[in-house]
Amino acid sequence: MTAAAPAMTARTMLSKVPEVTLFFWIIKILCTTVGETAADFLNTTLKLGLTGTTLVMGTLLAAVLVVQFRLRRYVPVIYWLAVVLISVVGTLITDNLTDNFGVSLWTTTAIFSAVLAVVFALWYRSERTLSIHSIFTLRREAFYWLAVLFTFALGTAAGDLVAEKLALGYWKSALMFALLIGAVTAAHFYAHLNAVLAFWTAYILTRPLGASIGDFLSQDRDAGGLQLGTLTTSAIFLVAILAVIVYLTRSHRDQIRQSDLTDSTDVRLS
Repeated sequence: MTAAAPAMTARTMLSKVPEVTLFFWIIKILCTTVGETAADFLNTTLKLGLTGTTLVMGTLLAAVLVVQFRLRRYVPVIYWLAVVLISVVGTLITDNLTDNFGVSLWTTTAIFSAVLAVVFALWYRSERTLSIHSIFTLRREAFYWLAVLFTFALGTAAGDLVAEKLALGYWKSALMFALLIGAVTAAHFYAHLNAVLAFWTAYILTRPLGASIGDFLSQDRDAGGLQLGTLTTSAIFLVAILAVIVYLTRSHRDQIRQSDLTDSTDVRLS
């Protein structure tokens, strides 16, 4: 019993991700919306182009991830800044493949589905868990952020495929993905769907949901949007993100409790 105490302390100190609460999902969707509109703003409005935007945002993401990995605990402003930046970079990966290299959205959706499956398989093979309550080593955190990156790339491809190529439209796409998230949630709470599987499925689906919301608000009316513009939409959602981060920093509502960091509470995908 005595020997286990230091391990518990280390794990608590090294908890690098937030607890999954309603606030987690709210800010995640806000971040995904910004990822879509900010990428469009930098690429089109500021005329940086896909290559220039990718270099700028990739450099910023690398710098923030260095800080994130050096931290010994979860810090809301750094963690969610990394999520915002990785959402932009994930969007740009898909946009570069489709716009610069002519890869179809069908193909990019299939590719990123396969890549994400490989990341999860390697992560599980190495660590025997995909639970976010287990992110307390550098290797697990590396797998975590790699998985997050490809969920954004996949979500971008799938969202654009449904909204544009299949011509469902932005608000209908947002409604469809929201209903899918609701179905996953219901399956978890009422049909005992594995918690880890439910989490990552919902996590993937929030990307096209947020992107569809962002496109609906920012795109021209003749394209099916409300024509708020990418700058205005990005600014609105960045302010909302900042407000939630300030609240979470002060309230600690998203801090994982020490009791949740034992091996017995890691939900395993098995």
